[in-house]
Amino acid sequence: MRPDRPPRRATAEMAECRSAVSVLIPAKTTAASVKMPVMSPRRAPHAGLIIGLALIAWASTTGIAGRSQVPAMLSNEDFWRLSQEFSEPNGSYSSDNLVSDELLYRDVVPTIADEGRRRGVFIGVGPEQNFTYIAALEPRIAFVIDIRRGNLHLQLMYKALFELSADRAEFFSRLFTKPRPAGLNATSSALDIVTAFWTVRSDSEPVYRENLAAIQRVLVEKHRLPLSGQDLEGIEYVYHQFYWRGPAMTWAATTGRRLSGFPTFGDLMKQTDAKGRELSFLGTEGAFAVVKGLQEKNLIVPVVGDFAGPKAIRAVGDYVRAQRATVSAFYVSEVEPLLVRQRQWSTFCSNVATLPVTDTSVLIRPPTASLAGTGTILTTAPSPVPPILVPIATEIKNCSLRR
Repeated sequence: MRPDRPPRRATAEMAECRSAVSVLIPAKTTAASVKMPVMSPRRAPHAGLIIGLALIAWASTTGIAGRSQVPAMLSNEDFWRLSQEFSEPNGSYSSDNLVSDELLYRDVVPTIADEGRRRGVFIGVGPEQNFTYIAALEPRIAFVIDIRRGNLHLQLMYKALFELSADRAEFFSRLFTKPRPAGLNATSSALDIVTAFWTVRSDSEPVYRENLAAIQRVLVEKHRLPLSGQDLEGIEYVYHQFYWRGPAMTWAATTGRRLSGFPTFGDLMKQTDAKGRELSFLGTEGAFAVVKGLQEKNLIVPVVGDFAGPKAIRAVGDYVRAQRATVSAFYVSEVEPLLVRQRQWSTFCSNVATLPVTDTSVLIRPPTASLAGTGTILTTAPSPVPPILVPIATEIKNCSLRR
């Protein structure tokens, strides 16, 4: 045997080890997180030890060891337990925030699932825009954290409506208590659906009451959620706003102020990219089905929590880490400017730093988060239009900076 060539057994062992590494370490994570040693033939008998140390190093940087163990579905009991145990006391905000005010989809959705971000864990905040990001990312599980318990009521209403509705047109019909127009089918665009419903008169109060009772049955009888009387009243309040205001409803609808210029619910759903491709969760039946499937499996979990609070974000992170998973995207909306003004951004950043992430995990920020007059919340240099997708790993390096 030539001394400069490894034995066949050693060569086979090395090949087997390389194969194991390729299975255990995702491709996008290996290059950034694991510094693999160059293995000479003489070190081949120690390949198992070397690979083991490399895996430990990778696991320590991500908080993950092995394949994701996120359950394929949550039991009703676990769904409610996670929602309530991760939650903090109810807080307040300047609006009920029943509808988003952000027309971001054209800038975010086409690339949000790039670089291996699909099938991770999604964290979001606020109302329906989370569903569009969820449809694009197809996460294993999603958590929607909001400071108000009213948002939990909104998310539970949506959960029931997704489960009750066979398709997008039925969902739209139930959401606004409007009879379904003829001609809508699986090939209809979001524009078709919004336009068809726009001039349809809302159904009568008895029909609204029937729809509300159906929502309550899904939550209380099907899922056996121990909702309090206040929770049921909150869900009724939210649902009545959609019945009363229709698809022209905006973020400002319940503020009590005359504010204009906000997109309507219909505007949000009709968004397309430069090539005319549908972007919202009501754009295609496929996108709708992604969200509906997760709702039916109890995998979109609403949590009451302050981004700068002591519990919610950290509890979600602990759970994700325990499932050997990582957060691929965290949609933060316009919460950070508020935290900066309250001098709480560093606390929020420290909370985010506890999440298990990879080098491709991102914060989703609207351009309006540039904070004119208070400085930038980004670690990069200020710019007129800040980045919308910001790497979490980069951002949390500067949590201690005064914000």
